[in-house]
Amino acid sequence: MARKYFGTDGVRGRANEHPMTAEMALKLGSAVGQYFHRDDRPHRVVIGKDTRRSGYMIENALTAGLTAVGMDVFLLGPMPTPAIGMLTRNMRADLGVMISASHNPAHDNGIKFFGPDGFKLSDEAESTIENLIENPRPLVEADKIGSAIRIDDGLGRYIEYAKRSFPRDMQLDGLHVVIDAANGAAYKTAPAVLWELGAEITSIGVNPNGYNINKDCGSTSPDNAAMRVVASGADVGICLDGDADRITIIDEKGRVIDGDQIMGLIASDWADRGKLPSNALVATIMSNLGLERYLKSRNIELIRTGVGDRYVVEEMRKNGHNLGGEQSGHIVMTDYATTGDGLVAALQFLAIMVSRGVKASELARTFDPVPQKLVNVRFSAGQAPLDNNDVKEAIKASEASLEGKGRLVIRKSGTEPLIRIMAEADDANLMDAAIEMVEKSVREVCGQ
Repeated sequence: MARKYFGTDGVRGRANEHPMTAEMALKLGSAVGQYFHRDDRPHRVVIGKDTRRSGYMIENALTAGLTAVGMDVFLLGPMPTPAIGMLTRNMRADLGVMISASHNPAHDNGIKFFGPDGFKLSDEAESTIENLIENPRPLVEADKIGSAIRIDDGLGRYIEYAKRSFPRDMQLDGLHVVIDAANGAAYKTAPAVLWELGAEITSIGVNPNGYNINKDCGSTSPDNAAMRVVASGADVGICLDGDADRITIIDEKGRVIDGDQIMGLIASDWADRGKLPSNALVATIMSNLGLERYLKSRNIELIRTGVGDRYVVEEMRKNGHNLGGEQSGHIVMTDYATTGDGLVAALQFLAIMVSRGVKASELARTFDPVPQKLVNVRFSAGQAPLDNNDVKEAIKASEASLEGKGRLVIRKSGTEPLIRIMAEADDANLMDAAIEMVEKSVREVCGQ
């Protein structure tokens, strides 16, 4: 059954517009609290957020909804998304909540939920919560209303957790690292971890004002960090997104290293060291064909899922895989974390650099990528271009042109009103023609 509020990564939208209103957050808090409030014992929920101004509004509304159904709320303040997964487990909470729209602009916001095991909720759980929004249960009696307190040591706990993922016999002494925290949730934690491990750091994107998160910085806009790496003679650059669950790495020459290359490097390194027990990497349908070919040459299987790190994690948990992620830079390592963790992924990359004694540029191109192109077409409310027969015919023709020569992936974004058209083929001209065919049809249907 189609979900009304939840997308591929929680509930997301423009702040102060449905569904990202205080009223909706109140209802959502009450519904998810009722879902997890199953007996008379005390129930805990931890709440973190990134640095968006609207986070204050949503945090307070969620807290009201949760306490109204008897949940005790622990407010952590600005905190990376992976820290919420970790702290939900460590604090023995029934529920974890992260208020963030990840890599989206500051005017957006979102709400992500984690179960008591620290993993994101299943589609089935989200559907049940949606039903509770529409059909709420009675609130608790006055003497059973929950409490709300602020926790001050969450950042310190996460810093120590992240450092434990780095080999104890290694240091980052002598390594100059540019860290771009996207003016987001990791603006304190990421520089602290790298400095405590011995690196010389140059920090950018560490002055959030509520409105500059992801603005011309971070993993989706790495140009500024790349220039800083080259200008300062740094060894490597690390760019996180607004909630620090994804990463882009920059080598000493200023070249960007995407998630596919990072996953290929870690998978190969772990396989060599016997740390990849299933001999498989889980990625999405968006990962480059070149990655698949490279892994096959190393006798490592590539298992593809739908788009969204939650679906990657579901496959990993179901079949016992410990490494997965997305081309966009979500890298999931269940040996260390329950969700994508940009900083921990960066530490794995740095550990390989240190252990091999090589420059970042020598690790930047694990495989030769197949030409790949992604085009986004925005659509308006009420439009459903993928249901249009002309678009369906264009997709069919485009797929036929690529048969045996490449791949075509068409999907509706789960976080924005976009149709994402991706194609890849060894012949770049064939790839461009396949995309153009579908893009033109979608734009015509959308009145563009």
